Amino acid sequence: MKWTISILILMMACAAESPMNNDQTPAPTLVPGQYRYLSLGDSYTIGERVTPEERWSVILSDLLRKNNINIANPEIIAKTGWTTAELMEGIKGRNPKGPYNLVSILIGVNNQYRGQSIERYREELHELLQQSIGFAGGNIERVFMLSTPDWGVTPFAKGTDQAKIATEIDAFNNAAKEECEKLGIVFIDITPLSRTARNDASLIADDGLHFSGKMYRQWAEFALPTAQNRVNK
Repeated sequence: MKWTISILILMMACAAESPMNNDQTPAPTLVPGQYRYLSLGDSYTIGERVTPEERWSVILSDLLRKNNINIANPEIIAKTGWTTAELMEGIKGRNPKGPYNLVSILIGVNNQYRGQSIERYREELHELLQQSIGFAGGNIERVFMLSTPDWGVTPFAKGTDQAKIATEIDAFNNAAKEECEKLGIVFIDITPLSRTARNDASLIADDGLHFSGKMYRQWAEFALPTAQNRVNK
């Protein structure tokens, strides 16, 4: 058990170990009239163990372009292992300049994993959501949040209390949804999709802990209607 936990800590907190994880992406070069997209998060946003093209927000941008929405690939501020507090520090260091036509956020798994309180998560997430609105030029309708997926269904979680992980993930997601509702931000629940990986190994990345590009495509397709309705607002 101690060995398994040590591996989990290493996998979730050390982005430098993955040759496919670039931590963050620079702002893309825009063509005239192209929409801007800012994607904030942790390992699930930067795409730990998948190629850049398989990141969910990159797939979403591609799907939007296929639906005749001229949007650039996302500017990503994310790193494996980040909590809400670390994402705030990452944003401060990067200092992105809005306004963006679309802003997404997916953060919380590492708060849950490290045993941080939901009260702290609420407070820090509320600040991040307000920042996101600011990045969207004050337009709440351009912002959306994805729920935290359930890492307890992955092979690396075997030997742990998977039911407890699921309960805690649900509690963090309930808090996130409530904070989004307070501000009028759309909350997209992709957690049920993540739980289908329990019986489908193709949805898990080769490290046995993170999700695959196939799973990320499902998230992007699920988020597409929301993004389509908001990018032009």
